[in-house]
Amino acid sequence: MKVWHFSELAYHPGWEELGPQLRNVIPSRVCDPKVAADLYHRYLDEWALCDELGINIMTNEHHTTATCIDSVVTIPMAILARETKKVRLLCLGMPIGNRMDAVRVAEEFSMLDVISRGRIEMGFVKGAPFEVTPANSNPATLVERFWEAHDLILKAMTTHDGPFNWEGQYFQYRQVNVWPRPYQQPHPPVWLTVNSPDSAFVGGQKGYVIGVLNSGYNRTPGIFEAYRKGAAATGRRAGTDRFAYMAMVGVGRTREEGYRRADQILDYSRTSRRVAAQFAFPPGYQSVSATAQALQSPGYGTGVAMRNMQLRNGKQVDVFEATVDEFIDAGICFAGTPDDVYAQAKAFYDHVGGFGHLLMMGQGGHITHEDTVDNLTMFSKEVLPRLAELG
Repeated sequence: MKVWHFSELAYHPGWEELGPQLRNVIPSRVCDPKVAADLYHRYLDEWALCDELGINIMTNEHHTTATCIDSVVTIPMAILARETKKVRLLCLGMPIGNRMDAVRVAEEFSMLDVISRGRIEMGFVKGAPFEVTPANSNPATLVERFWEAHDLILKAMTTHDGPFNWEGQYFQYRQVNVWPRPYQQPHPPVWLTVNSPDSAFVGGQKGYVIGVLNSGYNRTPGIFEAYRKGAAATGRRAGTDRFAYMAMVGVGRTREEGYRRADQILDYSRTSRRVAAQFAFPPGYQSVSATAQALQSPGYGTGVAMRNMQLRNGKQVDVFEATVDEFIDAGICFAGTPDDVYAQAKAFYDHVGGFGHLLMMGQGGHITHEDTVDNLTMFSKEVLPRLAELG
């Protein structure tokens, strides 16, 4: 199993001031650039440490929010492509359906791949529903635009005999001719984030690695099985290396210390859903089946539905009030001593039929730099070698 350290680069100093909304409508005056500069340098130092620890690196992006001040996923990755030498570098992801210039995406990833000498992995994501409004996207056609962007980006990265013309429904270019071409051939590995069996099935048809984020004990097996069916439909066999799962991870010398760290990191789950209902469910964003499921959720349309987390026995709990033990029970967090963390990860691995990548959120919320460094270091020494045998 490969492990990837992930941080959302939260601007947590503004959380208390902003109240119930942390996305879309918050004024940027809340952000002190001097504080943000300190945070950026801190987070980059923690990522760079992973090169010594043997933990791969994952970055993402979000917009107009205090939960994540990484608004351009390729900028920190460009820094890390030069600062690191060994670990793989995953951009998960790039919301290509919301980007107006798909060729620029191909150029950015190609340049990153060359600088890193072939260590980049490309994550193409649909983007969260609350990204639709700031991007001024049409949610009903976002998937169509996504796949056209996907096709254009890969063609741009793999065409080496001079310019070609692209006249699509959403993108038009007189001449496409990407320089430099990627270091990896034919192009860096492609990942998708998926949140439903429908999108997982398509991922299986494509043969890409899928990243499943916090879907827990009850939803993840169905998503992975849909991927396997999609792969089988195109004559592929889905190995564990095609599956990635994201979880919050807090490791300590004692169970209490690991729980304390996990509790702070879990502020990611408690704050990422602080978004007004009108931004959470844009019409046409989801498939018909996903929308039908959402309509049946308690509190749909009020924002309450986004706060629900399902335990293994099916009970719904409020993520804003949930304990570390409940997050562990839900399969969203692995916490405690190194033995605890390994046992929880192994149990989840067995339950879902295996996965080859752990997207480890070892930093989040108000956890300090010192605690983060110790969390990552202890994990790399006492958990990572055991997880490496899985998958």
